[in-house]
Amino acid sequence: MGHRIAIIGAGAVGCYAGAYMAQAGEDVTFVDMWPEHVEAMRQSGLRITHIRDVPEFTTPVTAIHLTELQAVARQPFDIAFICVKSYDTAWATMMIQQYLAPGGFVVSLQNCMNEETIAGIVGWGRTLGAIASSITVELSEPGHVRRASGKGGAAHTVYRVGEVHGRITDRATEVGRLTALSDSTTVTSNLWGERWSKLVTNGMGNGMSACTGLISKDILLNDTLRHFTARLGAEAIRVGQALGYTLEEILHFDPEIIARAGEGDAEAARLYDAQRIAEAQKGGGAHRPSMGQDMVKGRRTEIEFINGFIVEKAAPLGIPTPANAALTEIVKRVERGELQPDPKHILELRLN
Repeated sequence: MGHRIAIIGAGAVGCYAGAYMAQAGEDVTFVDMWPEHVEAMRQSGLRITHIRDVPEFTTPVTAIHLTELQAVARQPFDIAFICVKSYDTAWATMMIQQYLAPGGFVVSLQNCMNEETIAGIVGWGRTLGAIASSITVELSEPGHVRRASGKGGAAHTVYRVGEVHGRITDRATEVGRLTALSDSTTVTSNLWGERWSKLVTNGMGNGMSACTGLISKDILLNDTLRHFTARLGAEAIRVGQALGYTLEEILHFDPEIIARAGEGDAEAARLYDAQRIAEAQKGGGAHRPSMGQDMVKGRRTEIEFINGFIVEKAAPLGIPTPANAALTEIVKRVERGELQPDPKHILELRLN
């Protein structure tokens, strides 16, 4: 207790984690660029609902518009969680750096690998990472975050918090305490391996939803689409391994199973299919990933920071990534309005 905390970009993840902090009595300020959302939070608080198991609650919060940020200059922030889309990371970090206390630091609570961008502005010594794994949240309307599941709890560790140098520090432990207010958390010595593992997960599902228009469940129950997700994952895993990352469990699989499944190993494919179909049938896939949500709402996607990033990192290594390259281009075309979301973009895809 006692830290002044900023949530920069009060989207689904930032609001979900921040609402629990506020409910617990932490000093949290939500800063956002969507006027209706800020006003809804001011007037009615933040409402959090789950699809099962967890009671709904609404908590009063402090929310400000971007244009009001200069008013906090006399009370700078100790911890700033950057929760914007990856393409907004640089300006959001530049904006908040002048409102950090002398010992203040920035935490990337985002998809993708944005720590280097943040460190380029505030320095590596003021940069931490936090991953929200399979959190399945959506900002369904102003002031309301809906989670398409219950809590991860002991069955699935949702947050992984770490320092860029890998040591377990007091401040990483404190960030872990804050995220643990909303769901299970581990403080990791393997931030980069965790980051790449989450990138693989996002690379397997986000762009697929964006370009097909389907929710996760429908993608997983289609044989062709499901097999393509394994191919996307296989390419990304091999790139991560070549970069020297120690990969963690991905979608509750040993990464090698996904990699071999995507590369055509029959036994690995059988294991992959069985578990992913079971996931879809029990309701775990009944969610539209964040990039699919962006496409529905007519917003820019993070495709270049996920699948495009995988392709970019693979090129100097000489590792072919045709599936990720194809998906990146398809999503960009849908984003530009040249194509409409449709499963045929993947079903009719021919790759050597």
